[in-house]
Amino acid sequence: MTANAPHAGTSPLRLGRLRLGVNIDHVATVRNARGGDHPDPVRAAQIVADVGADGITAHLREDRRHIRDDDIVRIQAATGLPLNFEMAATEEMVAIALKYRPHAACIVPERREERTTEGGLDAAGQYDRLLPIVAQLGAAGIRVSLFIAPDPRQIEAAIRLGAPVVELHTGEYAEADVAERPAQLRRIAEMAALAARNGIEPHAGHGLTYDNVQPIAAIPQLAELNIGHHLIGEAIFTGLAQAVRHMRDLMDQAR
Repeated sequence: MTANAPHAGTSPLRLGRLRLGVNIDHVATVRNARGGDHPDPVRAAQIVADVGADGITAHLREDRRHIRDDDIVRIQAATGLPLNFEMAATEEMVAIALKYRPHAACIVPERREERTTEGGLDAAGQYDRLLPIVAQLGAAGIRVSLFIAPDPRQIEAAIRLGAPVVELHTGEYAEADVAERPAQLRRIAEMAALAARNGIEPHAGHGLTYDNVQPIAAIPQLAELNIGHHLIGEAIFTGLAQAVRHMRDLMDQAR
């Protein structure tokens, strides 16, 4: 592993309050199930902003099963929160990102048949394809993130690609049984530390819930968690504002 020294021109990471980005895709999923405009993901974005979240995440998929193109413009206009635009590494999505200029673009793997994003992006295996995309988005002032497995080979690829952010996939941790979970947690913590040592800001997300978030939130190098499905599910019972507040409280307690 050659990933030891920070990128030239980067400064040490200043780690403070752990940020919470809320993924509002599944508000749009419910809307799209029946058609029409209700429930509106823009309203969800406004609620999330009002109760202290730090960012909005939205994934514009090729088949538009969640967020639609016009939602992107409306979400950006509705709140002052930064938009984390999840996207596949395709020409279409690059063009859309360049058109709307979100704060950040998180490149994720995408397969039409999957229900949700399964596993991390193979940044190492797709290096040649990703290199011009990362460069193009970065040149446009968009903060590029790579949604990757907590694996040293993928961190090394992110370093070589010049990505300023990685989001570590926490799905295996979330799905692990009691005996396996400590090893999965250790793996995430080690990769967060490796990324931070090399000037990359580490985030994490996927499958995080009230019950499993605190060990992840306690990892000191992590700067942001992106959480969606659990919060939207809990919102059915308690309301979105309360769901976000409770997750925020759990994260703060862990720090």
